[in-house]
Amino acid sequence: MMKKELHVISTGQQGKADVIKIARSIHTYVDWIHLRENHRSPEEILHFIQGMKEADIPLSKVVLNGSSSVALAGGVGGVQLSHRGEDVLKVKKHYPMLRVGCSVHSLSEALEKEKRGADFLLFGHVFESNSKPGLRPRGLHALQEITAYVSIPVIAIGGMIPSNVQEVLTAGASGVAVLSGIFGANDPERAAFNYQRNLR
Repeated sequence: MMKKELHVISTGQQGKADVIKIARSIHTYVDWIHLRENHRSPEEILHFIQGMKEADIPLSKVVLNGSSSVALAGGVGGVQLSHRGEDVLKVKKHYPMLRVGCSVHSLSEALEKEKRGADFLLFGHVFESNSKPGLRPRGLHALQEITAYVSIPVIAIGGMIPSNVQEVLTAGASGVAVLSGIFGANDPERAAFNYQRNLR
């Protein structure tokens, strides 16, 4: 059985030093650290990645949201593409060394991204989420439908707390993705440990 994955995503609302400090404290408990800093320039992102490297955070665990070319230049392990972002097939062709994830919101999108060669999917938001106020969650049934029809890992995102991790695993998810639950926690290291413990 494949190991269940814990993905942690930066909120885009913290300074570089804080993000690096938190990433350094949690990286042994998490499988992937997504750098989602879409407001920063490519040059800033590369400085960010260099700072992570200097803090002994394994870049093989880092996923960059957005640009595959910047991900390659930074030497990170993967890239996360939005559903309207770069074409997965082209990214896989030009940068076969990158693990490519895609954000999806429906079964049709999930099937399309799998067909194009995505390595994993991020699906959500599954539960009510502070980052999506007023938007109705897609729910466990929609997650279960997607995991039944695609063969690549589906990572559940949106409203993830340690106590609902088992619910999404039962629905077929291969792991969870967390933003403020870890990056916004009073004790990020302990929070990461708690999520990881519930993924076993």
